[in-house]
Amino acid sequence: MLKPPPLPKRSKSAHKGDCGRVLVVGGCRGMSGAPCLAARGALRGGAGLVKVVVPDVIWDVVAIKLDECLTLGLPDTQSGCFAKGAKQALLDAADWADAVVLGPGVSQHAQAAALLRDTLPRIAAPVVLDADGLNAFAGKGKALARAQAVRRWHPLVLTPHPGEAARLLGSTIEKVQADRKAAALGLVRLAGPGTVAVLKGEGTLVTDGSQVYVNMTGNPGMASGGTGDVLSGLVAALTGQGLSAFDAACLGVYLHGLAGDRAAKRLGVWSLTASDLLDELPGAFLQHAHGR
Repeated sequence: MLKPPPLPKRSKSAHKGDCGRVLVVGGCRGMSGAPCLAARGALRGGAGLVKVVVPDVIWDVVAIKLDECLTLGLPDTQSGCFAKGAKQALLDAADWADAVVLGPGVSQHAQAAALLRDTLPRIAAPVVLDADGLNAFAGKGKALARAQAVRRWHPLVLTPHPGEAARLLGSTIEKVQADRKAAALGLVRLAGPGTVAVLKGEGTLVTDGSQVYVNMTGNPGMASGGTGDVLSGLVAALTGQGLSAFDAACLGVYLHGLAGDRAAKRLGVWSLTASDLLDELPGAFLQHAHGR
């Protein structure tokens, strides 16, 4: 059975530019928390710099919530989500990044979904496609495969829960859960070379099509809104620090679950929140570093 890889190494002379630049693209009116949690997950994951790109309508709110992050507001619609006119500015921001999180809280509004489908093919950095980023390609598997081919198979990490996986595969939650390994491998085949699938849930599965990692950390208390956003930022941060997409995903889900276990030991499983995971991530990193 595969084990989680070691933590990224860090030179004594490292500066923030050496530790990875993560771009988080997400949010809409009513869902400003999702990109903020992803950004904080990236910060706790060791990213040197994090920039958060959101629709203009929530820019000020996000900037106030995130002291340590750069923020950027882009054109929005009357409904408060990204407008298609945000495309070039979004791509310019992606050129800055070593890893990109695409999707938390974006909404399933038609313009926002179209923007994600239009921009993904032109992002050369590793991308963690999460939440509404995945929903933008539901029923559009060929578009996802074309996007990945245009990207010349730069790393793409898909992080669906069973419902999102079912929508991508044109299947049902029951079928996904009945054979989780087959579903995860199906996601890799759907998107094409360079893809890593992270099928969340009990015993989260990570696969690149040849290797399969089954995660053993985590608990039911993590079934709470926002925990997946923390994971997406964490995986992006580890990728931005030089880990392969597969190793970053394996280590990310392990540390994420370990932080959840540490929080459950302290608080129980009934009242856990995503912020509790963020508080426990430093201890999880230390625990893994020391082999405990």
